[in-house]
Amino acid sequence: MRILMFLLLASLILAEKGNGLKMPSIFSDNMVLQQNSKVALWGLSKPGSEITVKASWNEMAISKAGEDGKWIAYIKTPSAGGPFLLKISDGQSEVEFNNVLVGEVWLCSGQSNMEMPLEGWPPSDTVANSKEVIANATNKNIRFFTVTRAISEKPEYDCIGHWEESNPETAAKFSATAYFFGKKLYDELKIPIGLIHSSWGGTPVEAWTGAKYISTVEEYKDIVEKLKDARKEIDHLKTWLSEKPTIDINSIKSPTPWKGLDLNDSECSKPEFDDSNWKTMVLPVKWEATEIGNFDGVVWFRKNVTIKEEWVGKELLLELGPIDDMDVTYVNGVKLGGYEEGGYWQTDRIYKIPAELVKGKNLALAVRVIDTQGGGGIWGSSEKMKIRPAGSDESVSISGEWKYLPVAEYYGGKLYLFDVKNAEYNSRPKLSVEYSSYTPTLLFNGMIAPLIPYGIKGAIWYQGESNTGNPELYKTLFPLMIKNWREEWGLGDFPFYYVQIAPYNYGPNVESQKLREAQLITLSVPNTGMAVTLDIGNPNNIHPADKKNVGERLARWALAKNYGKKIDFSGPIYKSMKIDGNKIILSFDYADGGLVVKEINGENNFLIAGNDKVFKKARVEIQNDKLIVYSESIENPVAVRYCWDNISEGTLFNKAGLPASSFRTDNWN
Repeated sequence: MRILMFLLLASLILAEKGNGLKMPSIFSDNMVLQQNSKVALWGLSKPGSEITVKASWNEMAISKAGEDGKWIAYIKTPSAGGPFLLKISDGQSEVEFNNVLVGEVWLCSGQSNMEMPLEGWPPSDTVANSKEVIANATNKNIRFFTVTRAISEKPEYDCIGHWEESNPETAAKFSATAYFFGKKLYDELKIPIGLIHSSWGGTPVEAWTGAKYISTVEEYKDIVEKLKDARKEIDHLKTWLSEKPTIDINSIKSPTPWKGLDLNDSECSKPEFDDSNWKTMVLPVKWEATEIGNFDGVVWFRKNVTIKEEWVGKELLLELGPIDDMDVTYVNGVKLGGYEEGGYWQTDRIYKIPAELVKGKNLALAVRVIDTQGGGGIWGSSEKMKIRPAGSDESVSISGEWKYLPVAEYYGGKLYLFDVKNAEYNSRPKLSVEYSSYTPTLLFNGMIAPLIPYGIKGAIWYQGESNTGNPELYKTLFPLMIKNWREEWGLGDFPFYYVQIAPYNYGPNVESQKLREAQLITLSVPNTGMAVTLDIGNPNNIHPADKKNVGERLARWALAKNYGKKIDFSGPIYKSMKIDGNKIILSFDYADGGLVVKEINGENNFLIAGNDKVFKKARVEIQNDKLIVYSESIENPVAVRYCWDNISEGTLFNKAGLPASSFRTDNWN
């Protein structure tokens, strides 16, 4: 389970340039404050201290620290500009922030498609034209703040992060979607843009929702109490982990910081190592589905295999299938190879076993697996796990039971090491409640609460993939989270623009079109907007490369709705239908300039059905801003569906080139 956030938060260094006055990390040099507002500043000082805030744009504010030492002040900001100087004093110590800009501030949140940086996660998860974009990313008027991953059972006062100017080094590591959103705003407005990025790959919407709100949902009404009841268990685990040695991955100045890591675990690769106290796991599997649960870190796997007598002394191939994310693989204590950098989670591992290593029928296999986010482990199909002679299809299966031992846990850029010889992980304190980035409320507490009430204009959101298993519930959860954030910030119904998930082959048991429908329905929430990505996804990759259009489509909503720009911001949205004989006539919002259909390999991805509810491929004709849908084989049509599956790509656009959302005119199951 991902529980190391408390170690990070416990060691948190608040902004401090004196002995008493402290401020959360969201306030730092290079920050951007929301223009033409009364923005909040807050911190800690000696109880009863008078706090004075002075800004170089000739404004000041006064506050007083309460009995708990906490204080909050509000200061007026001017129209966009800077750089400015901001000084906060409690009479005994002072905090000073330099190079402060005033402009437009946006919160950018979600899961992996928001988290995915400009440099991508190569080789398979790349961002289109990233090298050119990164090389030209220098802009002192665009600023970034990235919230370090953290979960917590209670709302946290602070997080880890700092404001940075945009340049090739900082932009490469920053959210690609957020960057393109911010750059589009800057290009159009020519004022400072501040982007606060807080996301975590593979996480569900309920984890980003606070306790007061999620407890109103029947499915989660008990989770808040369960977390409260588990406080002592959690504290015990915190104490236990705080004593472990650590390795700070972020401090390793190397393009491949994971390569050759010494975790005091080299004994695990040796055939003679005693693994009798290790547990067993049936492979292949993502370890999240096993007793390990939601765990990021390092796990060793070991297995003894008997090969055929006639293979002794021959070169063999060891095939493991894909490994998420990284591995180093050994046979008889000798390293065969490995993938020691990210991005290869879908790559099949195939390693040569030299003939000189095959001295007998018994082979000792050992694999060290490192997972840094989302699913982890040796996964894929059983058929891919085998040993065979080079050039032969004859093989011995190596799927099934393997010994395993977690030896390090990864969080916030650090590895926390467990003693290998004593299988220390097995004595790790147990929790009676799931405590991970998937648990309701924990990401809100650790990664959103510390930002409140920092002045923002609005939020952008790219999430939904992790809720495709229950799209009906998402209709409740997503609007609830928006309400939660708006009420906690106290800024009214601030703009909230989000991305509709792209086509992807989730498999036969998932109906992601219903999740897209839930997102479409969320447009009924005031002051929201949706960027459709049906035309820029990749059915074979859940992380599409075109993040530029995603960010810019989000920016179109903001530019049109919040900044008065005359710009098209939405593709066609289904409005109503009318049956005319054997045809159905569809009307749309955001289609004033007319409609465009761009077939893909002769397919328009429209379906039509009669009372028998059997859908058939449809023909379509454009009539100005309306679409006529029909099929020669259906005399009395009653319903139309468009892109109504996991992978169908967009074919319907308006004249501005913006795609329509998938939709259905029926509500059949």
